[in-house]
Amino acid sequence: MNKKLYTYVLAITLIALAVGCAEDKLDAPVKTVPLSNDPLDIYIRENFLAPYNVAIRYKYVDRYVEGDKRVVPTDRDLVIPMLNFLDEYWIQPFLAVDNGEAFFKRYVPKEVVFIGSPIFNTDGTITLGTADAGARITITQVNEIDEENPDWVFLQLNTIYHEFAHIVHQTFDLPASFEQISPRGYTSPGSWYTLSNEDALKRGFVSPYATTSFNEDFAETAAFILFDPNFDENYLDLEVCNGDAECLERNAGRALIKTKYSSILRHYEQHTGVKLLEVREIIQDKLN
Repeated sequence: MNKKLYTYVLAITLIALAVGCAEDKLDAPVKTVPLSNDPLDIYIRENFLAPYNVAIRYKYVDRYVEGDKRVVPTDRDLVIPMLNFLDEYWIQPFLAVDNGEAFFKRYVPKEVVFIGSPIFNTDGTITLGTADAGARITITQVNEIDEENPDWVFLQLNTIYHEFAHIVHQTFDLPASFEQISPRGYTSPGSWYTLSNEDALKRGFVSPYATTSFNEDFAETAAFILFDPNFDENYLDLEVCNGDAECLERNAGRALIKTKYSSILRHYEQHTGVKLLEVREIIQDKLN
């Protein structure tokens, strides 16, 4: 977030004014904001705010998007279908496993922001979601909701699990030695999208985007563990190479991913008490 620089004199002046205002209004009555009677807001209060202390921001507010980004607001009629999707594939799978309810309720972000479109960046790329210091998750492409479209479903699941995983490393740091597993495979800023999926695999990553940083690698791998039906086949099981160089490179990458996989599973169980593979099993049952 960009910060404007103020002069020292102005800062002192503002502080003085603020103190003066505070002193003048010490006896003023506290204003209360009445609860909305909008049926959609009532639904959110009863199903998300009350049980999980999560506020759903579905109306466009520019403070949720940086000024140089472009987005489309969420279609109001699609808010409840999207909330039901999140409940089915995000909330309920965690609540169903040992320690999952305590983990979810404690670490779920206090705000979930809906954006109708992707977030369009000035460099031509798009952002599919964000997690802000464990306090807010932004979910995009709500206006394209289509649970019969596997591409949309997997994209959304990737995004929500990815952003929720960020909260884990923001809270508990990365697993020990995670940064040493594939240090040479990470990309320079802005170049990840030049890689193919196979390029990423050979480097030891589940996707090109995972190569952008240690934190993105952790979050992306955790997300793929949960949502990808073919995770083992694609990223863990070794091919029979018969000396083929390309095949051997892919297998070398899989060996690195397997190390990350084991590290992430241990990290979740150690710090949250949640066995991530149990969550995965529930999600996969819902997808089948």
